[in-house]
Amino acid sequence: MSEIKPIAFYLPQYHPIPENDYWWGKGFTEWTNVTSAKQQFKGHYQPHLPADLGFYDLRLAESRQAQADMARAYGIYGFCYYHYWFHGKQLLERPFQEVLKSGQPDFPFCLCWPNESWGRSWDGNYKDLLIEQTYSIEDHLAHIRWLAEAFSDPRYIRVDGKPLFLVYRASYIPNLQSTLDLWRTEALRLGLGELFLARVESGLSEKGTNPVELGFDAAVEFQPNWQALNDLYGPWIIKKLRSTLSSTFSRNKCFDYQEVVNKMISLPNPDYLRFPCVTPMWDNSARKKKGGAIILTDSTPEKFGQWLNLVLQRLQGSALPEKFLFINAWNEWAEGCHLEPCQKWGKQYLETLSNELSLIKS
Repeated sequence: MSEIKPIAFYLPQYHPIPENDYWWGKGFTEWTNVTSAKQQFKGHYQPHLPADLGFYDLRLAESRQAQADMARAYGIYGFCYYHYWFHGKQLLERPFQEVLKSGQPDFPFCLCWPNESWGRSWDGNYKDLLIEQTYSIEDHLAHIRWLAEAFSDPRYIRVDGKPLFLVYRASYIPNLQSTLDLWRTEALRLGLGELFLARVESGLSEKGTNPVELGFDAAVEFQPNWQALNDLYGPWIIKKLRSTLSSTFSRNKCFDYQEVVNKMISLPNPDYLRFPCVTPMWDNSARKKKGGAIILTDSTPEKFGQWLNLVLQRLQGSALPEKFLFINAWNEWAEGCHLEPCQKWGKQYLETLSNELSLIKS
């Protein structure tokens, strides 16, 4: 029986770049949003502030090493770095490029391409556009040629020897099947061998279709599951009308974490190859100060453990070629979504993950 391998999504936006200086103000990083977050209602956990690892700068090799050491100690198999590519232009690339060039930390990784435009709303739509995502055959070739170095790294995560590459918004790519065929052909020409391509089920438009029919090898579940939250929208409306916190609920969508867990547990496995995902918490009000946030309220390590326990049991008995469990996320601090220790919970979420992994092995 193959080993369960948790892979945590990893955000590299913890260092200044010229583009963010221009768009958001000098010295902007993700910590700017995090530290300015405000409590929206009584009992609302904000701001999320780091504990053990502090307000790190990912330009520092010591910070990246400390993250990998901590992740490994609690059972994380590897990181899935977000890789921002805009028609040949990269953003926030320095941390991963230094990981690649230095060979450190010696910790498994793969890449996910969040192929969305960037706007001031932080949700990948075209309103108040900062930088647009565009596509061409020439750029797809340039992209796979750039990726070749990462795919060749011995630390790169593979499935049956094939480099695993995730596409966050597959439905956004024109001529998708042709693009994937082009990547596979060029990878063979470059001597990389076969690729293992996965679409992330990251939005309402990314669900319901067998990924193989689109040219992928598998899907990766994303949490929170926006379709499931959409199904819970009716109960949310009732709570909004009954709540005395009407101003908060009129500006944001608040869901009880336990209800979300119950909903996730009740959903059947798809009839196609999909790697599961869990999230310890979610609250992007740090990015959505004027409203429109999605907040999962009252998450605890115990509730996270309940979800983990069932998903791990299902995963252990699955026929997946690799038993990858994706976790959203290692360090999405401004989305209130992190395994890294915070000042409220310390290492309890990491300890829960480690304990549940130990139980499934025993």
